[in-house]
Amino acid sequence: MRKWFALSVVAIVLAGAVGVASAQMGMRRPQMKGVWSPVVGAGAVYQMETPREGTSEIEFAVVGAQTVEGKPGFWLEMVTNDPRAGGEMIMKMLMVHEEKSLEVKRMIMKAGGEDAMEFPMQMAQMGGRAPQNAAADIRDDGVLIGTESVTTPAGTFSCQHYQAKDKSWDAWVSDKVPPYNIVKAVSKDSTMTLTRVLTNAKTRITGPVKPFSFESP
Repeated sequence: MRKWFALSVVAIVLAGAVGVASAQMGMRRPQMKGVWSPVVGAGAVYQMETPREGTSEIEFAVVGAQTVEGKPGFWLEMVTNDPRAGGEMIMKMLMVHEEKSLEVKRMIMKAGGEDAMEFPMQMAQMGGRAPQNAAADIRDDGVLIGTESVTTPAGTFSCQHYQAKDKSWDAWVSDKVPPYNIVKAVSKDSTMTLTRVLTNAKTRITGPVKPFSFESP
């Protein structure tokens, strides 16, 4: 029971970070937004750097589409590696663009060698980390600085450089990098850099999906 409680915390925190970046077990991560432009099969891998946690990697990919209440929805899959959760951790969320925000309609997690579980959306509201509060477009909170060429391990991209109105972050975006269009993002305490662009991405959750239960082994 304790193990699955810990995993549920991971799920809640990750879900609350969608559209911003990622977080694991309450650890701080770059607060970078993007421009939501989902393409099924497309994705991106980033190197995340913070002084406190060092370097880690996170992968985002759109692995499917589904109509939700007459609106287009997309399955966004996030993959990280966390030894405390048993190694590779996969979070899969059904996202719907509602006006200026992204709303999570369903949330599935698979940690290490455990079976995948679908979490009730009520859990995602715990601690005020409602995933539907994720902004869908960086341009709502940023100012366009100009067009710049940015080189990363994934290649060289012509980017639009946005800066937060309060100057708390800078982000370089390109429509060649769905689903969030981020090539590089920098804040006071973190850096997010594109390392690979993914094509023909498929979900890594291929087994059965069980409903979440605190009584799970």
